[in-house]
Amino acid sequence: MTLNEIELHIFAKIINKLKPTVCYVDSVDVNEKRFKNSITNATNYKTKIISKHKADEIYPIVSAASILAKTERDKKIRQIEKKLRTKLNIPLGSGYPSDPVTQKFLKNWVKEFKKLPPHTRRSWDTSKKLLTQSMSTKLNDF
Repeated sequence: MTLNEIELHIFAKIINKLKPTVCYVDSVDVNEKRFKNSITNATNYKTKIISKHKADEIYPIVSAASILAKTERDKKIRQIEKKLRTKLNIPLGSGYPSDPVTQKFLKNWVKEFKKLPPHTRRSWDTSKKLLTQSMSTKLNDF
C-alpha cells in the first residue's frame, strides 16, 4: 500500500467508527474531489466530507488534529531512536529526510549494516541516494 492508500483506509475507518456529520480532511491526493470520492466509497457511513489541500491552514479542527498527530509522531520517533541506539550509538534526529542529523544517522547505519534501518521510507530521495552509494561502494570492492 502507498502512504496515500493507508491514509485513505484510516480516514474511512475513523469515519465509520465515529460517524461524524461533517468530516474535514487534508487531501493527500493532488485531486481534492477524487480524494473525497475515494473516502466516500471506502466508508459505509454517509457523511459530508470536505477535502482540501492545506486544510490545517484553513480549518482550526484540522490544525488541532495536525498538532496531535505531529506530537504522536515525535514520540514514536523517540521510541524508534531508543531501539536503534542499541545498535548504532548516534542520535536519529527528527526522522525527516531533510534533517542533517537524520541524514548522518542514515548514512552511518547504511555504512555499518549495508541496508536502511527499519521504519525508513525507501521512496525518499535521501534513502535512494544512500543505497545507490552503498551499492557503488560494494561494486568498487571487487
